[in-house]
Amino acid sequence: MSNPRNSPLFQPLALPGGQVIPNRIAKAAMEENMADTAHLPDSALRRLYRAWAMGGAGLLLTGNVMVAADAVTGPAGVILDADQPLQPFRDWAQAGQANGARLWMQINHPGRQVYAATNRQAIAPSVVPVAIEGYAHLFAKARAMSDSEIAEVIRRFADTAALAEEAGFDGVQVHAAHGYLLSQFLSPLTNRREDRWGGSLENRARILVEIIHAVRARVAPGFGLGVKLNSSDFQKGGFEAPDAVAVVRMLNDLPVDLVELSGGSYESPAMHGRPQQAGTRQSTLAREAYFVDFARDIVAEARMPVMVTGGIRRRATAEAALAPEKGRAGVAMVGLAQALAYAPDLPNRWQAGEAVVEVPAIRWKNRALSGLATMALTKLQLRRLGTGRRPRPNAWAPWVLVRDRLRTARRSRRYRSWLQGRPAA
Repeated sequence: MSNPRNSPLFQPLALPGGQVIPNRIAKAAMEENMADTAHLPDSALRRLYRAWAMGGAGLLLTGNVMVAADAVTGPAGVILDADQPLQPFRDWAQAGQANGARLWMQINHPGRQVYAATNRQAIAPSVVPVAIEGYAHLFAKARAMSDSEIAEVIRRFADTAALAEEAGFDGVQVHAAHGYLLSQFLSPLTNRREDRWGGSLENRARILVEIIHAVRARVAPGFGLGVKLNSSDFQKGGFEAPDAVAVVRMLNDLPVDLVELSGGSYESPAMHGRPQQAGTRQSTLAREAYFVDFARDIVAEARMPVMVTGGIRRRATAEAALAPEKGRAGVAMVGLAQALAYAPDLPNRWQAGEAVVEVPAIRWKNRALSGLATMALTKLQLRRLGTGRRPRPNAWAPWVLVRDRLRTARRSRRYRSWLQGRPAA
């Protein structure tokens, strides 16, 4: 095993726009649902992000921050628009930049992936319901967006990015993966439009391209701008690997600093672990870094650095992702998500030598419930870290899931009340 002091993981990364990331390890986005009653970052989020910054990651990507107050992925999520005060975000930025870390805000719109308990209606490229067997009724009914609504979403992404810069963040990441709105536009399964926003891949990617232009027009040249993109939706007829390659080629001509590759959606939650077929065996490295192989194909096409996220637990796995393999270049950065919920100082441990964090694996027969339980267990660790406590990996998953559902219902009622009291947009 290589000497940690000489590991490429701890070398700086210079981005095309001029920003330098202290090392090649990123804290990838996880949805915390830890905002206060006004959907602002509070002391718990500050404490959580300070822990990650002090833990050694060079880049911290926040959990998704909503660009529209009336469209949220879940209750107690952070919202940033013109009606929100900036001081809580300034305090959050300062906490997340401790120890020299860079802090980027992930900005997002959920589109059709909105729970009916928070919003009864949702907007989407086309009227295609979320299809999760036995759970479709939990999601809001989506209507197809008008041209003016598409223009409004583009403006909202740019507004939130400009506010993030004003608050002191180092950059933003536009979320175009995991089945959220921009991912819905990219997928032919969910985008059945026949206008300039649908049909060809160029048309389906148009909203993402216009958001990048709109954001860059509002922020300084050195402000980081990244895109999170699916390698695949893992759904028949959806966004597939050749589509991802083609989108990255489009992004090559745009002022994008970093592309992160992930995969999946609510209907096929590959971001929580790629499903293994019965009777197959995989090496430890393959089980951990389940998007790395495809990422190497993207690296061959990309002019900007590429980051890969997906199940990385070990330093050896992370180093292997950065290293060339069979004539193909490695990625520029690795993202850690769930591992940092259970070991927020894992990068520091890696600097001292190999260290492995065990993340509980939920393998229930019902994949939808498994995904919910995985997220509930992760959020439990985030809340514990936010109150200064240690993670609790051995928590009983069924009870954690039940409590999470009860907490979600309570906070959904609180969110609806808060939204009704807000000034009209």
